[in-house]
Amino acid sequence: MTGSSTQGIKTVLHPVSDLARAKAVYAALLGVPPQADSAYYVGFEAEGQHIGLVPGGGPQGMSSPVAYWHVEDIEAKLAEVTAAGATVKEAPHEVGVGRMVATVTDPDGNVLGLIQDR
Repeated sequence: MTGSSTQGIKTVLHPVSDLARAKAVYAALLGVPPQADSAYYVGFEAEGQHIGLVPGGGPQGMSSPVAYWHVEDIEAKLAEVTAAGATVKEAPHEVGVGRMVATVTDPDGNVLGLIQDR
């Protein structure tokens, strides 16, 4: 298969209903305090993984955890996975300086995330 390479799952976002309670649970589970802590997002870095907590599923309306694959070229990878049968759910957009994200659904409706850091 040709196209952009995938660097693996390094980020998983979890929708939460009570950010304070979830933050306490994940801090205990991971053994580290959050590195990002705001009213709209709490993020932990542990063992090379990023675990994010998104209150109410955020603007993207997440209803279950979403794993994000880190890719070198988000547009190329998006073209590859849609050609293979995925459907774009959330088009690529910037969420931080130099970070682009997008989501697709597989043929069974599972949400898959893509992240590109510039």
